[in-house]
Amino acid sequence: MTLFLAVVVIGAATLMYTQLQAEKRSLQNEAKQHQVTKQSKESDIIATYLDKMTLEEKVGSLFFGRLPDEETAVKDLEKYHVGGFILFGRDFEGRELEDVKALTNRLQKHTPIPLIIGSDEEGGLVTRVSAILPEPFLSPMELYHSGKGLEAIKEDTISKAKLLKSIGIQTGLSPVADYATNSTSFIYDRTIGEDIDTTASYVKTVVEVMKRQKFGSTLKHFPGYGDNGDSHTDLIYDSRTVKELEKEAFLPFKAGIEAGADSVLVSHNILTEIDPVPASISPKINQLLRKDLHFDGVIMTDDLDMAGLADFISQEEAAYRVIEAGNDFILGSHYDTQIPYLLDKIEAGKLSEERINQSVRRILKWKYRLGLLSE
Repeated sequence: MTLFLAVVVIGAATLMYTQLQAEKRSLQNEAKQHQVTKQSKESDIIATYLDKMTLEEKVGSLFFGRLPDEETAVKDLEKYHVGGFILFGRDFEGRELEDVKALTNRLQKHTPIPLIIGSDEEGGLVTRVSAILPEPFLSPMELYHSGKGLEAIKEDTISKAKLLKSIGIQTGLSPVADYATNSTSFIYDRTIGEDIDTTASYVKTVVEVMKRQKFGSTLKHFPGYGDNGDSHTDLIYDSRTVKELEKEAFLPFKAGIEAGADSVLVSHNILTEIDPVPASISPKINQLLRKDLHFDGVIMTDDLDMAGLADFISQEEAAYRVIEAGNDFILGSHYDTQIPYLLDKIEAGKLSEERINQSVRRILKWKYRLGLLSE
């Protein structure tokens, strides 16, 4: 009798386990099908937008320009079709939050494809909106050492994302994924100021929070600033090898990419052991991101007006080299001469429309995921 009961119990348990496994597989298949349907819908919407764009609109959409005065910006949207604008400190001066919201709304009304509007909002030394807030956004380092560690950074990221979205800003061009060991180095105070593992955890945390908030994330400054000087004011030469970068500098970027980062900003530093040109125009640096770190999102440049690039190459040729290298989004203020230059390169057969389309698709995908594109 006891043996019989044991067999019955085992049989029932086996049947229940089999049913649970079947249900689990069914749920997994449903989730996969949902994801496939979602991706197909995304691809269809992006293809629809792309098909309607003229060549001039496609080329213009590759530019993430410094916001000029509003009157000029409106004219430039109609003439150059830029993909986005970045607000700097001057764009917040003398304004209230509602004024900034009104400004971004007016800009969006002058373009058939919504703009990505950004502002450098790392906190601490680099924050634009803080100029008109009662309390400024603190740096990652200050937040981490507040006694709450990464929890303080999570809370700050949520608060910042909600505030910026409320005034029409979709990305804060952060987090800083750089790792520096020297407290006197240029980038150190903009980092979290901890060991490489904590830096990677910080980057992962921020990206995940931004993703949940549908707020654009940007890992910067690839391939990692290290303890180098300031490329705003000079050409910067970095002698680190790929193997050295893989051991430390790449780790926070890898963590951010695996967490689903939308974009990566590439510095102008010249990695002499990899390519004798600024990273922002280097095909080899691009391939490290695409092939080694498997990043398929938007790759943008640091501001092309910075001396680290401007002292190396002309603005027009730099824009061409950015796209030729495989990058997507060009930051700077000279789009009025760079866009015609790229169109001339296409007409001359030195740059293909399909190459332009590759970058436009990535930028449109980012806009779609930020909720900017209508279905």
